[in-house]
Amino acid sequence: MSSHGSRFSEYRIPELPPDAGIYTYAEQSEPRHRYWLHFLLLFLTLITTSVVGAGLSARFAAGTPFQIEDIYGYQQVWLHPAYLLTGLPFSITLLGVLLAHEMGHFWTARYYHVNASLPYFLPVPTLIGTFGAFIRIRSAIVSKRVLFDIGIAGPIAGFVALLLPLIAGVSLSKVIPGIAENGDVAFGTPLLVRALEWMMFPGVPESDIYLHPVARAAWVGILATALNLLPIGQLDGGHILYAFLGERVKYTSWLLVAAFIPMGFFFAYSWWFWAILLLFFGMRHPSIVDYAPIGRARTQLAFFALFMLVVCFTPSPIR
Repeated sequence: MSSHGSRFSEYRIPELPPDAGIYTYAEQSEPRHRYWLHFLLLFLTLITTSVVGAGLSARFAAGTPFQIEDIYGYQQVWLHPAYLLTGLPFSITLLGVLLAHEMGHFWTARYYHVNASLPYFLPVPTLIGTFGAFIRIRSAIVSKRVLFDIGIAGPIAGFVALLLPLIAGVSLSKVIPGIAENGDVAFGTPLLVRALEWMMFPGVPESDIYLHPVARAAWVGILATALNLLPIGQLDGGHILYAFLGERVKYTSWLLVAAFIPMGFFFAYSWWFWAILLLFFGMRHPSIVDYAPIGRARTQLAFFALFMLVVCFTPSPIR
């Protein structure tokens, strides 16, 4: 995800990549990266996700289901700092996937000379230890192609980064009858995860498969990919769809956010949280006046984005 700045001082046309189309952006004096803040947030997120990972690892080793209390192991960390080490497979995998996603946005923005910040991680003591990460885009984007490329680069980078950990994590998982039904929290199973389970545990119901913490971290990356690819406002999917539909995308955004209300009743209450968050912070979209065609290659990439959304999405991610 990204947010857009609003103060600009000088307009110019940068040197264009061969397929970029005509675009301009508003250049401002680049602020220095506050490296200390980025690293501090990353370090704190490493701690919060490692606490969750340590709880997952302990439960996995004992063969017992995940409990809500497992995310509050901070007293254990204070008394025994080495406790965090067992959570590193989960936290490093998760942060690696999130970092790949955000750096996909960052480096694509840099390629087009768009002023973007380094990733800001959000450490929060939740079920996964974080609210993810984001970059800030501080200059205007007025080309559909540039907006599309920056929007799709993050999900592709994150998707590629999670594949190997997911395969390794599922292979390390184990079969315990009814394990998914006995904990405080039930996790949904996206098509991508289920396909790997079918291959590695043929004939075993998904409710009997206990995912290894590394696979669970990849699962979080899958959830983040699906949420970001929803074609709503300032989400990556919203940027991608805007490149094709322009201002008409706002109607799609409102329809999908409205659909979250019944989804909260039938699948998971968390959809209400996302509906409120997007209504307040994610519905607006920068206007782009650009009549250049999006091109065949980007259209094919858009279908790949749709494929990623389908295999990563689950209507009931956490219950």
